Parts: sequence; C-alpha cells; structure tokens
Amino acid sequence: MSDDTTALAPRRKTRKVSLGSVFVGGDAPITVQTMTTTPTHDVDATLGQIAEVVAAGCDIVRVACPRQEDADALHVIASKSPIPVVADIHFQPRYVFAAIEAGCAGVRVNPGNIKAFDDQISEIAAAASAHGTALRIGINAGSLDDRVMAKHGRATPEALVESALNEAKLFEEVGFFNFGISVKHHDVVTTVQAYQLLSDKCDYPLHLGVTEAGPLLQGTVKSCAGFAVLLSQGIGDTIRVSLSAPPVEEVKVGTKLLESLHLRPRSLEIISCPTCGRCQVDVYSLAEQVTVALKDFRTPLRVAVMGCIVNGPGEAREADIGVASGNGKGQIFVRGEVIETVPEAEILPRLVSHAYRLAEEMEQG
Repeated sequence: MSDDTTALAPRRKTRKVSLGSVFVGGDAPITVQTMTTTPTHDVDATLGQIAEVVAAGCDIVRVACPRQEDADALHVIASKSPIPVVADIHFQPRYVFAAIEAGCAGVRVNPGNIKAFDDQISEIAAAASAHGTALRIGINAGSLDDRVMAKHGRATPEALVESALNEAKLFEEVGFFNFGISVKHHDVVTTVQAYQLLSDKCDYPLHLGVTEAGPLLQGTVKSCAGFAVLLSQGIGDTIRVSLSAPPVEEVKVGTKLLESLHLRPRSLEIISCPTCGRCQVDVYSLAEQVTVALKDFRTPLRVAVMGCIVNGPGEAREADIGVASGNGKGQIFVRGEVIETVPEAEILPRLVSHAYRLAEEMEQG
C-alpha cells in the first residue's frame, strides 16, 4: 500500500499565528476553514451550522458581521463555538474593534472597502495585541484599493500582492506581526500566480482561496486546481474552498483535498472503478450505498468497490477491505485475502459488516 505520509514538497517556512487553540503557519498542520451562511445574529442557527461543519472536519470558522446586531452576537458565538471564530469585517471599522473585544480568535479585514482603514492601523493593532487576536489581511480582486487599481489598471497578481504588502508594512511599522494574508481572485491562474509571488516576498502564513469559485462542481474543480498547484509547491497554511453550496460541502472538499495530497491524516476512503462495458454490477449505486453506510466512520479504512475482474481483484487486495464483483456475485477481500464469496444481493451488508469488524480490530490495536 502507498505511503500516506509522503508530501509532494516540503512546506514553505512561515511565521506561526495563533487563533485561540489552533495555530496557522510554521510547523502547524494545514487547516480547513469555511464560513457560515446563517444570519450571525441568529445565534442558535449559527452555532448549529458551526456544529455541523465541525463534525465534517472544519478547524476554523468565519462569520459575517455586516450589522450591529451581528456584532452584538459575536461574544456568545465565540464563547460557545468548539473551534476558533473569525469575524469577517467589511466597510465598518467599528466592527473590527467590536469583534476583538467580543473574544473572536481572529478578524478578517478587507482594507479595500473599510473606510479610512489605514488611518486606524495603530489602534487596531493595539486592540488586537491586548486581546491576543490574530488578523487576516484579506485582499480580494473585487475590492482592491483605488490607488493600486489606478497603477495596475486591473486586478493582476502584482496588484493583489502590492496591496497586501502595503497593508502588511503598515502593521509592521507599529510592531504588529500576528497576521496572515490572502490574495484571492476568481481566476485560477491569477490566484496561483499571486500566491507564488507573495510567497517569495514574505514569510507570513497564507490563507488560500479562489474567491467566487462558483457552484459545487465548478467551484470544486477550480479550487482543487489552484490549491493543488500551490500546495504541491509547499505554499499555503490554511484553505477555504469557496462554493455556492452549504458550508459543510466546502469542508468536505477541503478535507478530502488535503488527504489526497497527504497533507492531512487519511480518514475513510472509498476506491471505486469508473465502470465500463466490462462491468457486471451497478458500481455507481453500490459505491454510493457503501459511502452512505459508512458515512459516520472515523477509522481510516480504504474500501475498494470494483465492478469487474480486470482491475477489481488487484485493487481490492491493495485496500484494507474491498469487493470485486462479477457474474452475479462478489469476492470480499480483507487485507489482500479472499474471505468469502457472496451473492450480489448480499455484497453491501456483508462488506459493511466486515468493515465494522475490521475497524474495531484496528481501534483495539
């Protein structure tokens, strides 16, 4: 079986930033983030959604704060959330201070659309230092500083990076270094080039994101395309897969992406064939049924669901447990050994039963 600990490249050396109990950058694991879609002032709904994304593997959660009633709710959400809460602030600088005082682990600030933001750097840095709050300088293509846009004409990689480093310098000048940076664009190539350029110019932890990536399929493809390039070069300390989909889907994609690149310990993995004219069993349905049956699994099993004799037996043997199907029956393998052959109708219950038994054995050591 493959070595699940071998990464494509060593991580780029960055500063380590603390968001409550979670660290970003340095030698800390790459974290997965998402953002709630509930009205933040609806505390119960927001905490419910946070619980859902935590169960899916989320490490850090961001909440919007467009109104005073949202700012007023931050202290309850921050105190009750099981993972660090980052307040997302646009337009109103007073909410930056409100989020810091509410006990949020971090605050994302968008300098391009916060009025007179640069004039308040010293006060923001002092408040963040006093409360141990981390900041993220979040630069978006759609809200670049007018001066940078006038110079570059559009949101080029160079424009994104220049804007980010301008803000970083202002914080550095007042002795504040507890921040990370993001430079997001909706175009994958522009995003990749911006992060590559930024990683050459600073050692701050980088939050990866392809902004407004789109609906589930398109957004997943765009995010994974961009992240895979950067992560394979050791660039990136925390990620958010931005989807027009429920936050839990963002977490699922981000988690599986990191697992696929050996950047996060593997959880349950379903290996299933794409099917072809040789297939003698409905692999689509069987793989989906196995996925649903094992959805709450926490043991890092590799389960193979194969539909013919060409690759089926070999792939099944490489997995912890698997089935190779054909001629109305299935051979069930456990760690390379055939343990039984069952009728097609019994494949699912028998495979799931053996998976639970194997998981129990693994957990007992």
